[in-house]
Amino acid sequence: MKIVAITSCPNGIAHTYMAQEKLEQVAKEMGVDIKVETQGGVGAENVLTTQDIEEADGVIIAADKQVDLSRFVGKRLINENVREGIHNPRGLIQRIINQDAPIYQSETNYHSKDRGKSKSGIQMVYQHLMNGVSFMVPFIVVGGLLIAIALTLGGETTSKGLVIPDDSFWKSIENIGSLAFKFMVPILAGYIAVSIADKPGLVPGMIGGAIAADGSFYGSDAGAGFLGGIVAGFLAGYIAKWIKDIKVPKAMAPIMPIIIIPIISSVVVGLIFIFLIGAPISNIFEALTTWLKSMQGANIIILAMIIGAMIAFDMGGPVNKVAFLFGSALIAEGNYAVMGMVAVAVCTPPIGLGLATFVQKYKFNHSEREMGKASFTMGLFGITEGAIPFAAQDPLRIIPANIIGAMIASVIAAIGGVGDRVAHGGPIVAVLGGIDHVLWFIFAVIVGSLVTMTTVLLLKRNTPVIAVDAPAQHTQLHDTDITQHDTEVDNVDNTAKHSHLNKPSHVFDQQTMIITDHDMSRNEAIDMLIHKLKICRYVEHTSHLKNAILEREMESTTAIGMNVAIPHAKSDVVKQPIVAVMKNNHGVKWDSLDGSLPQLIFLIAVPNNSQDTHLKILQRLSKALMNDETRQSLINANSTTEIYNLLMKI
Repeated sequence: MKIVAITSCPNGIAHTYMAQEKLEQVAKEMGVDIKVETQGGVGAENVLTTQDIEEADGVIIAADKQVDLSRFVGKRLINENVREGIHNPRGLIQRIINQDAPIYQSETNYHSKDRGKSKSGIQMVYQHLMNGVSFMVPFIVVGGLLIAIALTLGGETTSKGLVIPDDSFWKSIENIGSLAFKFMVPILAGYIAVSIADKPGLVPGMIGGAIAADGSFYGSDAGAGFLGGIVAGFLAGYIAKWIKDIKVPKAMAPIMPIIIIPIISSVVVGLIFIFLIGAPISNIFEALTTWLKSMQGANIIILAMIIGAMIAFDMGGPVNKVAFLFGSALIAEGNYAVMGMVAVAVCTPPIGLGLATFVQKYKFNHSEREMGKASFTMGLFGITEGAIPFAAQDPLRIIPANIIGAMIASVIAAIGGVGDRVAHGGPIVAVLGGIDHVLWFIFAVIVGSLVTMTTVLLLKRNTPVIAVDAPAQHTQLHDTDITQHDTEVDNVDNTAKHSHLNKPSHVFDQQTMIITDHDMSRNEAIDMLIHKLKICRYVEHTSHLKNAILEREMESTTAIGMNVAIPHAKSDVVKQPIVAVMKNNHGVKWDSLDGSLPQLIFLIAVPNNSQDTHLKILQRLSKALMNDETRQSLINANSTTEIYNLLMKI
């Protein structure tokens, strides 16, 4: 089975490559050969060849922007948004395996018959809109940065603020930046139309967008702005698509996409804007801009809270992108405040989560701590998607923490008058000079990130405690269970002396086995087992061994799932390799890989000089416990003698 796929998101920064990784990872697990082409911000990579497509049994498109499907005629094709590629790769691949996907025949046929089954009308509108946004954003970034750099390096303070002299070199840089802004609305409209009607939509979309941005066409002092651009893009796209779908004689077909469709649709869109909708949309946009500029006090705080919550809610998803579009589109109108709120909100979730993994490492496993490093770095560059892996694993705790931190950061930015002249966020924009009121910006990011971090750490489950010698009350509890199965301690020395590693079973001692009904946490279970080893004279100091075990737990949980945990460590206080065993009938509160409560706990303790002994024990034990019958027999055992006899067989 061979599958080809394409992943793409509006910004082409994070979701594109996360979907690629997930599809490749799951395909490998399922034994499926897959090649994924990424259409990211740097262009197409790992491009599918004609041979790749011919050999493929099916095609998966996981994209939030327009993808050219003409290469895949005759192939089973699934077209979903990029988040499906991240969160449901197995389902997408299985649909191809089951042949539960339509045969792609033509753009018209696919849109009319099949595509509607996989994407709702709202999803399609969102995809078209995001296609326009993805092409618009680079113009805003370039324009904003060039103007910011020109003002920073060439601006002179006057009564009107920073002004660049007309004869200055930096005036030319500012003019280039201003020109980039003028492309914003036409590009937005043009590529919305391209997403709907393919290439025939480009010309009417850009012409409609240019008319929308220029109020002189319909007697308005101000243009219709990005709202007009959006309307023009959809209008041009659907008019061009309607004309494109008309059946014409074969002789006319070659000139339809280059002459007939562009001319007719451009004229229709232009006239509709000039005589019908241009002025009303312009009035609405002007009222919106005036309202935003006049916002003070409680109103601006409410707006900031809404912006912050939207940005953090789905971390690069549809809700996030709507808030981002709102902020970035207002830059061209000279309103930098909304984008200032966005700029702090986009970076606080990934930075806050990264800090959480640094501050209290033991609450995160090894892979999460590695994700934390990447998340923190992505946050510095204003990429909210760095928080997605954490939210995917623990949404009920992570998403509220992200929202709270981002809302607070946005409110601080609003109060401090933070402005962002660039359609991007994060500290990187401040470094490049695109932020107004930088100190307030830094303060907002720090506070928002710390709030996110603190909230996450408070909500995180199963906080381990620092290893210390078992308190007196624990000793009493442990002895209650231990004495049920203890024999004379003097006999232990003989057992210890004759314990060798000719077979893994030789590391088991019935006197170090416990059956209990007590409810307990992970640390209490570890304490009980270590205390058992101490009174049986296998270890000298409990605190040293416990520290070593908890350090190992910090790397990743040893609760491997299936009601089993295998904590292990090497320490100088251990006299010889030994495995202490607990069967807890209620299960121990332990953060396991599958969410199950461990009922079987095997604590492996070996001396420091035992090389890889503990790994050999762990390997043999893990293999044995993968057998459902063996594992269930141990769980059902009613005595330590029964447990010991079962373990002697592995």
